[in-house]
Amino acid sequence: MAIPGLRFPLHTHLVQSVDPNLRLLNSFLDYLKVEKGLAPLSVSAYRSDLEQYAGFLLKRKRGLREARRQEVRDFLNSLLSNGVDGRSVARKLSVLRHFYKYLLLDRYISADPTLNIDSPRQWKVLPKALARDEIAAMLAPRSATTPKLAAAIMLRDRAMLETFYAGGLRVSEIVGVKLEDLKLDLGYVLVRGKGDKERIVPLGMPAIQAIREYLAEGRESLAKGKSSPLVFIGRGARKISRQWVWRMVRAASSGNGRRASPHMLRHSCATHMVESGADLRTVQTILGHADISTTQVYTHLALDRLKSVYRAHHPRARRGRDAHATAAGTAALREEKQSGSGS
Repeated sequence: MAIPGLRFPLHTHLVQSVDPNLRLLNSFLDYLKVEKGLAPLSVSAYRSDLEQYAGFLLKRKRGLREARRQEVRDFLNSLLSNGVDGRSVARKLSVLRHFYKYLLLDRYISADPTLNIDSPRQWKVLPKALARDEIAAMLAPRSATTPKLAAAIMLRDRAMLETFYAGGLRVSEIVGVKLEDLKLDLGYVLVRGKGDKERIVPLGMPAIQAIREYLAEGRESLAKGKSSPLVFIGRGARKISRQWVWRMVRAASSGNGRRASPHMLRHSCATHMVESGADLRTVQTILGHADISTTQVYTHLALDRLKSVYRAHHPRARRGRDAHATAAGTAALREEKQSGSGS
Protein backbone atom coordinates (compact mmCIF):
# COMPACT_ATOMS: atom_id res chain seq x y z
CA MET A 1 0.00 0.00 0.00
CA ALA A 2 1.25 3.51 -0.78
CA ILE A 3 0.36 6.81 0.80
CA PRO A 4 0.26 9.86 -1.51
CA GLY A 5 3.18 12.17 -0.89
CA LEU A 6 5.44 9.46 0.53
CA ARG A 7 8.09 7.85 -1.65
CA PHE A 8 8.56 4.60 0.23
CA PRO A 9 6.25 1.55 0.06
CA LEU A 10 4.09 0.79 3.09
CA HIS A 11 2.37 -2.38 4.23
CA THR A 12 -1.14 -2.23 5.65
CA HIS A 13 -0.10 -3.16 9.19
CA LEU A 14 2.37 -0.28 9.27
CA VAL A 15 0.00 2.47 8.16
CA GLN A 16 -1.01 3.35 11.71
CA SER A 17 2.61 3.70 12.78
CA VAL A 18 3.35 6.09 9.91
CA ASP A 19 0.41 8.42 10.51
CA PRO A 20 2.28 10.40 13.20
CA ASN A 21 5.13 10.85 10.72
CA LEU A 22 2.70 12.24 8.17
CA ARG A 23 1.27 14.69 10.66
CA LEU A 24 4.72 15.89 11.69
CA LEU A 25 5.89 16.23 8.10
CA ASN A 26 2.82 18.14 6.99
CA SER A 27 2.98 20.42 10.03
CA PHE A 28 6.65 21.20 9.38
CA LEU A 29 6.09 21.79 5.65
CA ASP A 30 3.20 24.14 6.42
CA TYR A 31 5.52 26.01 8.78
CA LEU A 32 8.12 26.36 5.99
CA LYS A 33 5.53 27.66 3.53
CA VAL A 34 3.55 29.98 5.79
CA GLU A 35 5.95 31.22 8.47
CA LYS A 36 9.32 30.92 6.71
CA GLY A 37 7.95 31.89 3.30
CA LEU A 38 10.02 29.31 1.39
CA ALA A 39 9.42 28.85 -2.31
CA PRO A 40 7.56 25.73 -3.52
CA LEU A 41 10.75 24.23 -4.94
CA SER A 42 12.52 24.59 -1.59
CA VAL A 43 9.58 23.05 0.29
CA SER A 44 9.55 20.18 -2.20
CA ALA A 45 13.26 19.57 -1.59
CA TYR A 46 12.65 19.48 2.17
CA ARG A 47 9.80 17.02 1.66
CA SER A 48 11.92 14.73 -0.50
CA ASP A 49 14.81 14.62 1.99
CA LEU A 50 12.54 14.02 4.98
CA GLU A 51 10.59 11.28 3.22
CA GLN A 52 13.87 9.52 2.41
CA TYR A 53 14.88 9.77 6.06
CA ALA A 54 11.46 8.58 7.25
CA GLY A 55 11.77 5.59 4.92
CA PHE A 56 15.14 4.73 6.47
CA LEU A 57 13.68 4.89 9.97
CA LEU A 58 10.66 2.83 8.93
CA LYS A 59 12.93 -0.11 8.11
CA ARG A 60 14.07 0.07 11.73
CA LYS A 61 10.48 0.33 12.95
CA ARG A 62 11.10 3.75 14.38
CA GLY A 63 9.21 7.02 13.90
CA LEU A 64 10.58 10.51 13.41
CA ARG A 65 9.96 11.49 17.02
CA GLU A 66 11.71 8.39 18.39
CA ALA A 67 14.88 8.69 16.30
CA ARG A 68 18.16 8.73 18.21
CA ARG A 69 21.49 10.33 17.37
CA GLN A 70 22.98 7.01 16.30
CA GLU A 71 20.19 6.49 13.77
CA VAL A 72 20.79 9.94 12.29
CA ARG A 73 24.48 9.04 11.96
CA ASP A 74 23.61 5.67 10.42
CA PHE A 75 21.35 7.39 7.89
CA LEU A 76 24.11 9.78 6.84
CA ASN A 77 26.67 6.97 6.66
CA SER A 78 24.34 4.89 4.51
CA LEU A 79 24.08 7.77 2.05
CA LEU A 80 27.86 8.16 1.87
CA SER A 81 28.39 4.42 1.44
CA ASN A 82 25.93 4.46 -1.46
CA GLY A 83 27.95 7.07 -3.31
CA VAL A 84 26.01 10.22 -2.39
CA ASP A 85 28.47 13.12 -2.43
CA GLY A 86 29.36 14.84 0.81
CA ARG A 87 27.72 18.14 -0.03
CA SER A 88 24.36 16.45 -0.68
CA VAL A 89 24.67 14.53 2.59
CA ALA A 90 25.45 17.77 4.41
CA ARG A 91 22.36 19.38 2.88
CA LYS A 92 20.21 16.51 4.14
CA LEU A 93 21.73 16.90 7.60
CA SER A 94 20.85 20.60 7.48
CA VAL A 95 17.25 19.66 6.65
CA LEU A 96 17.13 17.27 9.60
CA ARG A 97 18.52 19.94 11.91
CA HIS A 98 15.81 22.39 10.85
CA PHE A 99 13.16 19.71 11.23
CA TYR A 100 14.20 18.64 14.73
CA LYS A 101 14.69 22.23 15.85
CA TYR A 102 11.07 22.84 14.84
CA LEU A 103 9.91 19.72 16.75
CA LEU A 104 11.90 20.78 19.81
CA LEU A 105 10.52 24.32 19.86
CA ASP A 106 6.97 23.02 19.44
CA ARG A 107 7.60 20.43 22.19
CA TYR A 108 7.03 17.39 20.03
CA ILE A 109 10.37 16.07 21.32
CA SER A 110 12.49 16.68 24.40
CA ALA A 111 15.93 16.17 22.83
CA ASP A 112 17.42 16.94 19.41
CA PRO A 113 19.07 13.85 17.86
CA THR A 114 21.08 15.97 15.41
CA LEU A 115 23.13 17.71 18.12
CA ASN A 116 26.91 17.17 17.99
CA ILE A 117 26.79 15.57 14.55
CA ASP A 118 29.45 17.08 12.32
CA SER A 119 28.92 17.71 8.63
CA PRO A 120 30.87 15.38 6.33
CA ARG A 121 34.36 16.59 5.54
CA GLN A 122 33.65 16.29 1.84
CA TRP A 123 31.21 19.18 2.22
CA LYS A 124 33.99 21.54 3.18
CA VAL A 125 35.40 21.75 -0.33
CA LEU A 126 35.41 25.08 -2.12
CA PRO A 127 32.67 25.34 -4.75
CA LYS A 128 33.90 25.55 -8.32
CA ALA A 129 34.75 29.06 -9.49
CA LEU A 130 36.01 30.59 -12.70
CA ALA A 131 39.43 32.20 -12.93
CA ARG A 132 39.52 35.97 -13.34
CA ASP A 133 40.66 35.80 -16.95
CA GLU A 134 37.79 33.40 -17.71
CA ILE A 135 35.34 35.86 -16.17
CA ALA A 136 36.89 38.69 -18.19
CA ALA A 137 36.48 36.69 -21.40
CA MET A 138 32.83 35.91 -20.59
CA LEU A 139 32.00 39.53 -19.84
CA ALA A 140 33.94 41.09 -22.72
CA PRO A 141 31.66 43.20 -24.97
CA ARG A 142 30.71 41.42 -28.17
CA SER A 143 30.75 43.07 -31.59
CA ALA A 144 27.42 44.66 -32.39
CA THR A 145 25.03 42.62 -34.51
CA THR A 146 22.92 44.11 -37.30
CA PRO A 147 19.42 42.75 -36.51
CA LYS A 148 17.83 44.89 -33.84
CA LEU A 149 16.38 41.93 -31.90
CA ALA A 150 19.69 40.05 -31.87
CA ALA A 151 21.45 43.18 -30.60
CA ALA A 152 18.83 43.55 -27.84
CA ILE A 153 19.34 39.93 -26.75
CA MET A 154 23.10 40.45 -26.67
CA LEU A 155 22.73 43.56 -24.48
CA ARG A 156 20.35 41.75 -22.10
CA ASP A 157 22.59 38.68 -21.77
CA ARG A 158 25.67 40.76 -21.05
CA ALA A 159 23.79 42.82 -18.45
CA MET A 160 22.63 39.60 -16.76
CA LEU A 161 26.15 38.13 -16.73
CA GLU A 162 27.57 41.34 -15.27
CA THR A 163 24.87 41.35 -12.58
CA PHE A 164 25.47 37.69 -11.76
CA TYR A 165 29.16 38.28 -11.18
CA ALA A 166 28.86 41.71 -9.55
CA GLY A 167 26.28 40.68 -6.94
CA GLY A 168 26.57 36.89 -6.68
CA LEU A 169 22.86 36.49 -7.35
CA ARG A 170 20.99 33.19 -7.54
CA VAL A 171 19.09 32.29 -10.72
CA SER A 172 15.72 32.73 -9.01
CA GLU A 173 16.81 36.15 -7.78
CA ILE A 174 18.01 37.55 -11.09
CA VAL A 175 14.92 36.49 -13.04
CA GLY A 176 12.78 38.13 -10.34
CA VAL A 177 14.52 41.53 -10.23
CA LYS A 178 11.97 44.29 -10.89
CA LEU A 179 12.50 47.72 -12.40
CA GLU A 180 11.57 49.31 -9.08
CA ASP A 181 14.35 47.29 -7.40
CA LEU A 182 17.09 48.99 -9.42
CA LYS A 183 18.81 51.87 -7.64
CA LEU A 184 21.53 52.45 -10.20
CA ASP A 185 22.22 56.05 -9.16
CA LEU A 186 22.99 54.74 -5.68
CA GLY A 187 24.92 51.76 -7.03
CA TYR A 188 22.84 48.85 -5.77
CA VAL A 189 19.88 46.55 -6.49
CA LEU A 190 17.27 45.29 -4.04
CA VAL A 191 17.18 41.48 -4.18
CA ARG A 192 14.54 39.10 -2.82
CA GLY A 193 16.20 35.86 -1.80
CA LYS A 194 15.20 32.66 -0.06
CA GLY A 195 12.22 33.03 2.23
CA ASP A 196 11.38 36.26 0.39
CA LYS A 197 14.04 38.03 2.46
CA GLU A 198 15.22 41.32 0.98
CA ARG A 199 18.83 42.43 0.87
CA ILE A 200 20.76 45.27 -0.72
CA VAL A 201 23.40 44.10 -3.21
CA PRO A 202 26.00 46.61 -4.45
CA LEU A 203 26.84 46.68 -8.15
CA GLY A 204 30.11 47.72 -9.71
CA MET A 205 30.31 50.31 -12.49
CA PRO A 206 30.63 47.72 -15.32
CA ALA A 207 27.36 46.07 -14.23
CA ILE A 208 25.59 49.43 -13.83
CA GLN A 209 26.70 50.55 -17.29
CA ALA A 210 25.66 47.23 -18.86
CA ILE A 211 22.20 47.44 -17.26
CA ARG A 212 21.73 51.05 -18.36
CA GLU A 213 22.73 50.21 -21.91
CA TYR A 214 20.31 47.29 -21.99
CA LEU A 215 17.45 49.39 -20.60
CA ALA A 216 18.12 52.22 -23.04
CA GLU A 217 18.78 50.24 -26.23
CA GLY A 218 17.58 46.67 -25.82
CA ARG A 219 14.65 46.12 -23.48
CA GLU A 220 12.06 47.97 -25.57
CA SER A 221 12.87 45.84 -28.61
CA LEU A 222 12.32 42.69 -26.58
CA ALA A 223 9.10 43.91 -24.98
CA LYS A 224 7.47 44.60 -28.39
CA GLY A 225 4.96 47.02 -26.92
CA LYS A 226 4.02 44.84 -23.97
CA SER A 227 4.71 45.72 -20.33
CA SER A 228 6.42 43.82 -17.55
CA PRO A 229 7.64 44.85 -14.09
CA LEU A 230 10.73 42.65 -14.52
CA VAL A 231 14.11 44.01 -15.59
CA PHE A 232 15.25 41.05 -17.64
CA ILE A 233 12.59 39.85 -20.05
CA GLY A 234 12.20 37.52 -23.00
CA ARG A 235 10.52 38.29 -26.30
CA GLY A 236 7.10 39.81 -25.89
CA ALA A 237 7.95 40.79 -22.28
CA ARG A 238 7.67 37.17 -21.16
CA LYS A 239 9.36 36.06 -17.95
CA ILE A 240 12.67 34.28 -18.49
CA SER A 241 12.81 30.70 -17.21
CA ARG A 242 15.52 29.35 -14.93
CA GLN A 243 16.37 26.69 -17.51
CA TRP A 244 16.96 29.35 -20.16
CA VAL A 245 19.33 31.23 -17.85
CA TRP A 246 21.39 28.08 -17.34
CA ARG A 247 21.65 27.57 -21.12
CA MET A 248 22.64 31.21 -21.66
CA VAL A 249 25.44 31.09 -19.08
CA ARG A 250 26.70 27.79 -20.47
CA ALA A 251 26.77 29.20 -23.99
CA ALA A 252 28.59 32.35 -22.83
CA SER A 253 31.31 30.26 -21.17
CA SER A 254 31.77 27.78 -24.00
CA GLY A 255 34.38 30.00 -25.66
CA ASN A 256 36.70 29.32 -22.70
CA GLY A 257 36.23 25.58 -22.97
CA ARG A 258 34.29 25.60 -19.67
CA ARG A 259 30.71 24.58 -19.00
CA ALA A 260 29.94 27.24 -16.43
CA SER A 261 26.70 27.54 -14.50
CA PRO A 262 25.01 30.51 -12.83
CA HIS A 263 26.11 29.08 -9.48
CA MET A 264 29.74 29.15 -10.64
CA LEU A 265 29.38 32.87 -11.32
CA ARG A 266 27.96 33.31 -7.81
CA HIS A 267 30.89 31.40 -6.31
CA SER A 268 33.34 33.29 -8.51
CA CYS A 269 32.02 36.56 -7.08
CA ALA A 270 32.56 35.32 -3.51
CA THR A 271 35.94 33.71 -4.24
CA HIS A 272 37.42 36.79 -5.90
CA MET A 273 36.12 39.04 -3.12
CA VAL A 274 37.74 36.90 -0.41
CA GLU A 275 40.98 36.66 -2.40
CA SER A 276 41.01 40.46 -2.58
CA GLY A 277 40.63 40.82 1.18
CA ALA A 278 36.86 40.89 1.86
CA ASP A 279 35.81 39.50 5.25
CA LEU A 280 33.40 36.57 5.43
CA ARG A 281 30.62 38.60 7.07
CA THR A 282 30.54 40.96 4.11
CA VAL A 283 30.45 38.05 1.68
CA GLN A 284 27.66 36.45 3.74
CA THR A 285 25.59 39.62 3.51
CA ILE A 286 26.06 40.01 -0.24
CA LEU A 287 25.30 36.36 -1.03
CA GLY A 288 22.31 36.30 1.30
CA HIS A 289 23.45 33.34 3.39
CA ALA A 290 21.24 32.97 6.45
CA ASP A 291 24.04 31.24 8.38
CA ILE A 292 27.72 32.18 8.41
CA SER A 293 28.58 28.45 8.34
CA THR A 294 27.48 28.38 4.69
CA THR A 295 29.97 31.12 3.88
CA GLN A 296 32.77 29.40 5.77
CA VAL A 297 33.58 27.19 2.76
CA TYR A 298 35.64 30.23 1.68
CA THR A 299 37.61 30.27 4.94
CA HIS A 300 40.80 28.76 3.57
CA LEU A 301 40.91 31.47 0.89
CA ALA A 302 40.73 34.10 3.61
CA LEU A 303 43.50 32.30 5.50
CA ASP A 304 45.68 32.17 2.38
CA ARG A 305 45.16 35.89 1.94
CA LEU A 306 45.94 36.53 5.61
CA LYS A 307 49.17 34.55 5.43
CA SER A 308 50.34 36.30 2.28
CA VAL A 309 49.69 39.74 3.82
CA TYR A 310 51.44 38.65 7.01
CA ARG A 311 54.49 37.41 5.13
CA ALA A 312 54.65 40.63 3.13
CA HIS A 313 54.31 43.08 6.03
CA HIS A 314 55.31 41.54 9.36
CA PRO A 315 59.00 42.01 10.23
CA ARG A 316 59.24 38.66 11.99
CA ALA A 317 57.73 36.82 9.04
CA ARG A 318 60.54 38.15 6.81
CA ARG A 319 63.29 37.84 9.38
CA GLY A 320 64.50 34.39 8.41
CA ARG A 321 64.43 35.18 4.71
CA ASP A 322 66.13 38.57 5.17
CA ALA A 323 68.72 37.09 7.50
CA HIS A 324 69.51 34.43 4.91
CA ALA A 325 69.89 37.10 2.22
CA THR A 326 72.08 39.26 4.47
CA ALA A 327 74.33 36.32 5.31
CA ALA A 328 74.67 35.45 1.65
CA GLY A 329 75.53 39.05 0.79
CA THR A 330 78.12 39.26 3.59
CA ALA A 331 79.76 36.06 2.40
CA ALA A 332 79.94 37.40 -1.15
CA LEU A 333 81.57 40.64 0.02
CA ARG A 334 84.08 38.69 2.08
CA GLU A 335 85.02 36.62 -0.96
CA GLU A 336 85.45 39.77 -3.06
CA LYS A 337 87.77 41.30 -0.43
CA GLN A 338 89.82 38.15 -0.17
CA SER A 339 90.17 37.81 -3.92
CA GLY A 340 91.07 41.54 -4.15
CA SER A 341 93.81 41.28 -1.54
CA GLY A 342 95.15 38.17 -3.17
CA SER A 343 95.60 39.87 -6.55
